[in-house]
Amino acid sequence: MKKYSYIIIDNDAESVLKTRIVAEGFSELAFIASATNYQQGLNLVLEHRPYFVFLEIDSENTSSNLSLAFIGELYRYLSVLPKIIITTTTKELAFDAIQYGVFDYILKPLTHVDVVKTLLKLEKVLLEPKEQKNAIVEELAPVVEEKASELKIMPLDVQENLIPDSEETSIVVQETAIPHLLEKPLILCIKSYGDYRYMNAADICYFQADNNSTDIYLSSGEMVTAFKTLKHFESILVHPFIRIHNSYIINQNYISRIHNGNSVCYIKNSPKKVPFSKTYKANVDLIIANFSAGNYIEI
Repeated sequence: MKKYSYIIIDNDAESVLKTRIVAEGFSELAFIASATNYQQGLNLVLEHRPYFVFLEIDSENTSSNLSLAFIGELYRYLSVLPKIIITTTTKELAFDAIQYGVFDYILKPLTHVDVVKTLLKLEKVLLEPKEQKNAIVEELAPVVEEKASELKIMPLDVQENLIPDSEETSIVVQETAIPHLLEKPLILCIKSYGDYRYMNAADICYFQADNNSTDIYLSSGEMVTAFKTLKHFESILVHPFIRIHNSYIINQNYISRIHNGNSVCYIKNSPKKVPFSKTYKANVDLIIANFSAGNYIEI
């Protein structure tokens, strides 16, 4: 069965979770990651090139900068855009969204039936070019067969395969590109006065703010200082990195325990406890949801 990858961009953690729960009811859909603001979302889309993007465009939290302008920014970098599915609470922006060529416009909360309709619409879009192609081949078949030997052209069944199908072509390009991007590990380079320090992002446990610099703690126990703010790292990093405190960004893959009562996350193979704050509690809830959405047993 064909798999369509998707990303959720929404600053509301509860909405992200609800959308993901509904989407996971469809074997055709494959979750990549989620983002809570404009920059994180842009980085995710450009890195992973998903087939679908569930996008909130009228967030109550203005600091997330989520709007239809996000789609306009994608046109700066991509010749083939993902299919954008707007998920929001009001119909007021529907006309504007159409002008941006969105694939679907769904009012929150997303339901099972909404996704069924979207996938049926996709199926129809994909079938129409094939039907047109078959009609052209059928119409030209008598003429082609009559002149084939004279013109020394290829057999009809070979010609049929050469008739372009732009939709299928774009899908093939995306599907062959995605594994390459996913398999290539992210390398973080800390540059300082001609000194280039390379580290695998997968080896980073967490980031800790230190005034205008940031301390990076690795799984080996080593610490490296970068002369960039924590906000800078938040803007360029995507899943599995997530901010849980004014002073901390954590790699979800290194969390061994989350204690809500004490507001701390425990790091694997380390006595270190990384605190989280009420401001970022929604992100911690999202981490818990991410764990439970995997191969998971709760006792």
